[in-house]
Amino acid sequence: MPKVLSGARFLLPDFHVIKANRPNRYLPMRPSRICHRLAGLAPPALLALLLGGGNALAGGPEPIEFRDGDVTLKATIYRPDGNGPFPAIIGMHDCAGLMNATGAVAVKYRDWAQLLVKAGFVVLYPESYSSRGLGNQCASRNRPVRPDHERVADANAARRWLEQQPDVQADHISLLGWSNGGNSMLWTVRPPPIREDKADFRSAVALYPACGRLSSTAWSARVPTLILIGALDDVASPQECERMVAGAKGRSARAAIVVYPGAFHDFDHPNRPVQVRGDYAFSSDGTGRIHTGTNAAARADSLKRVPQWLAR
Repeated sequence: MPKVLSGARFLLPDFHVIKANRPNRYLPMRPSRICHRLAGLAPPALLALLLGGGNALAGGPEPIEFRDGDVTLKATIYRPDGNGPFPAIIGMHDCAGLMNATGAVAVKYRDWAQLLVKAGFVVLYPESYSSRGLGNQCASRNRPVRPDHERVADANAARRWLEQQPDVQADHISLLGWSNGGNSMLWTVRPPPIREDKADFRSAVALYPACGRLSSTAWSARVPTLILIGALDDVASPQECERMVAGAKGRSARAAIVVYPGAFHDFDHPNRPVQVRGDYAFSSDGTGRIHTGTNAAARADSLKRVPQWLAR
């Protein structure tokens, strides 16, 4: 049975709630304008908003570049209609990178961008690999772009760039990461460091991150953080993520985890039948053989849960 460490709403029928971690010396999040907008909709209406029609977005995708240190980061941005300012989300891609083989934004990230823009967010995807001349890294064990170093720098660079944009609400910039990008997100939100101007990320969500190494470092978060992972994930261990979240209790901002029964890696993909792949550098059993594919129930819940968490 899945476990939910949080007071989040929209529970699936077979979920049960475990007492949430309480913040320790962290101020609670105040509801934003977008949170009130979402909360005013009944769950069916919210789902209709997220899944609604529309094949193109007026404000994206738009390729951009910005300089950070020695790296010129390539990125893709999606914007809602209007002048804003809007809350923003930085999306951190997985080990396959942001683009597909044809050079277009991969369908999973395009799908999430459309959902989140309809909910009123600016969405920025920095490209950690192609910006450094690299392609898909899923089969590589020695990755030159590390989730706890270069990708943390990329997340912070993306935040600094967004803070300067007139259509972005500078005090409401959040993180969303998938797999390796979820790992980098969890490294990014560890305390301390708070910049001198005290600006920081608002909140964070990681989908199916690998938590083992983070758990061994006594992980905690300085901003409210949610983890979504499948119970059958054989790339990342849900048990390690549960231990990591439980271990952060009492010394972290709010940390929560949802474990979805019957779900594998990439459960939120819009249309991928469950398949076996044998070319991954990292897997739970060390063979490189993993399962990946859509889980309809987990996907539907995540589509509601993620924007609600990031809207606060």
